[in-house]
Amino acid sequence: MTTTPPALVPQVLLEAPLDKHRDAAPMQRQLHHRIKEAILDARLAPGSRLPGSRALAEALSISRNTVTAAYDLLAAEGYVQPDRQGTRVAALSRPARPRSARTTGNAPSAPVIAQRLAHIKPTTQPTVPRADGGVTLRPGVPALSHFPLAAWRRGVDRAIRRAGPAALGYGDPLGEPALRASIARHLGVARGVRCEPSQVIITEGAQEALALCVRLLSNPGDTAWVEDPGYRGAKAAMHAGDLRIVPMRVDADGLIATENDWQSQPPRLIYTTPSHQYPTGAVLTAARRLELIAQAQRHGAWIIEDDYDSEFRHAGESIGAMQGLVTQAPVLYVGTFSKTMFPSLRMGFLVLPEALAAEMQASLEEMLRGGHRYEQLALAEFIESGQFSRHLGRMRRLYRDRQQALREALTRHLLLPYVIEGGHCGLHLTVRLPARYPDRKIAEAARRYGIAPSPLSGFALCPMAGDNGLVLGYGNTSAELFAPLVHRLSQLIQAAEMS
Repeated sequence: MTTTPPALVPQVLLEAPLDKHRDAAPMQRQLHHRIKEAILDARLAPGSRLPGSRALAEALSISRNTVTAAYDLLAAEGYVQPDRQGTRVAALSRPARPRSARTTGNAPSAPVIAQRLAHIKPTTQPTVPRADGGVTLRPGVPALSHFPLAAWRRGVDRAIRRAGPAALGYGDPLGEPALRASIARHLGVARGVRCEPSQVIITEGAQEALALCVRLLSNPGDTAWVEDPGYRGAKAAMHAGDLRIVPMRVDADGLIATENDWQSQPPRLIYTTPSHQYPTGAVLTAARRLELIAQAQRHGAWIIEDDYDSEFRHAGESIGAMQGLVTQAPVLYVGTFSKTMFPSLRMGFLVLPEALAAEMQASLEEMLRGGHRYEQLALAEFIESGQFSRHLGRMRRLYRDRQQALREALTRHLLLPYVIEGGHCGLHLTVRLPARYPDRKIAEAARRYGIAPSPLSGFALCPMAGDNGLVLGYGNTSAELFAPLVHRLSQLIQAAEMS
């Protein structure tokens, strides 16, 4: 009987001694990694024999048990195959392992991604923080330092104590019943929304709610109307659903939809911010709201009403939601606590029409998973205890004062032609500028000073001559900073003027 002679130790395994420093990875892990990489790089050929555990241990000056453990793990992963004659390298179908550009001298090829992602492009660049670490005039950020963090922490602690370990498991896929009931009651009083708790779905912010609307009610290739200029996140959700997006212009009375629009490009979905259009601040008039609902019913379309910051009305009474105007209106109501509480809470909600909620319940329970249960329970108590309403009242007064201070700073320090739009609601002002002052160039220059206005043209899918200006957020910027910030902006605007 002949036996196969023992395999010599391949040079690839002896290239360098294993690191025996006490802070280094364990010997077994180092050896496992070395052999695996040699196999994947084809430096150890399929079918070749590995040296015996004793021979390799002696060559590397390590224990035989270490080699045996590494071989056992490689065998469990399928990289090697032990047999009566030793251990052989398994025959693997190896994918091409990319080499670095430094090795090849060529730039690495771009990965192939879904075509729909070509429509989703970043519109802003990172902002250099100010000396105090802050970023100012950024739209969409509430006054974070004014949130009652201590009260919120106590609420979360109470939720943990009361719910106990049971709330560590999966919850109701549609959200905690207590929170859904609290939201339904609050919306009925504060926004005129007609709904029962069974119609409320808790989401991870408004963005997930928008994506859910797309998944539930549209198919690839369907037409979606979006406000233009309008919220970029809505456009991203529509693009991700492979929808055909039709930009709908906005004027002082909100979204414009003509009879010709309904006949030539009827939509499946319509996205609108009727109570405070983002970013222009326009309010969709009652006549246009009713006409939009009537036409949607006639054409089998669904309206997505994003009511993102309507809680902060600065002049007059709060404008009610479109959802409550007509019984059984084809309106999906989207809201978020990112502005009324804080963004990192990542809590939003979607209110479905009653019949749709019943039809979709089984599908939603399969699609969704309950989570953030302690936070949801704490938020329900925050609402029911009255702390939420009191916090909104304080913030409403703060934002009203900050907006007035920003207006005064603009009057004194923005020494060039401009027009302010909106301002009756929310956390931002839109300042339109003459076309000779390119807004994207101004915003890029401002970011180097820790100032983060958004260029108005960046909100438009089809920018027009008047879509030039800056969207200035005042929610998270102290009033005493407005004068120097606007003075700096004025300098940057004039420096960006085109000849």
